[in-house]
Amino acid sequence: MARHIDSVCRLCRREGVKLYLKGSRCESPKCAIERRNQPPGMHVRRGKLTEYGERLREKQKLKRFYGLLDRQFSRYFQQAARSKDNTGEALLSLLERRLDNVVHRLGFAPSRAGARQLVAHGHIQLNGKNCDIPSLNVKAGDVVTVNSRPRSAAQVKLNQQTHIEPIPDFLEITGSEPPQGRMTRLPGRGDVDPRLNKEKVLNEQLIIEFCSR
Repeated sequence: MARHIDSVCRLCRREGVKLYLKGSRCESPKCAIERRNQPPGMHVRRGKLTEYGERLREKQKLKRFYGLLDRQFSRYFQQAARSKDNTGEALLSLLERRLDNVVHRLGFAPSRAGARQLVAHGHIQLNGKNCDIPSLNVKAGDVVTVNSRPRSAAQVKLNQQTHIEPIPDFLEITGSEPPQGRMTRLPGRGDVDPRLNKEKVLNEQLIIEFCSR
């Protein structure tokens, strides 16, 4: 499986905003963008972005925020474009429904990368069955449970103690021994991770224009 193996802090610096790829470290003085708020590489003077460049950067921000590769993001856009709902809202809903994102937003993991690792290593169950597919789309009513193994529960409880983001309205915690959560409804535009709006990252219209060209 392909994955990004370079420093993720370089991705934040390239986009010029925090993408919260390292959990609580991104809120600390150790955050790379706080210390060096400039793109990585040779620091030559860059001109103004073209219209194409602006749309490309918006797409890259959203893709990297959720930890996707280009082919994965393209599949999500195609699926959203076939939906009867607004394409931008459908795209964001699909991204929020990914199992790794749900695990992260329930507070079981400090970041989406950490959540992907939890899922891929067999620490998570979906509706009582082991699931090691981070990209699986969770449905309304689905129950996400941490494996009953002591090591799995201990790791998640430690993450819950340091998780600072509130649990979104479309999710709820339903158990603690072992940690368990449920998706009460499908997420909408207002349920998107608030850090996207706080950092002024999200402009889905530009993303749609880029992917529809």
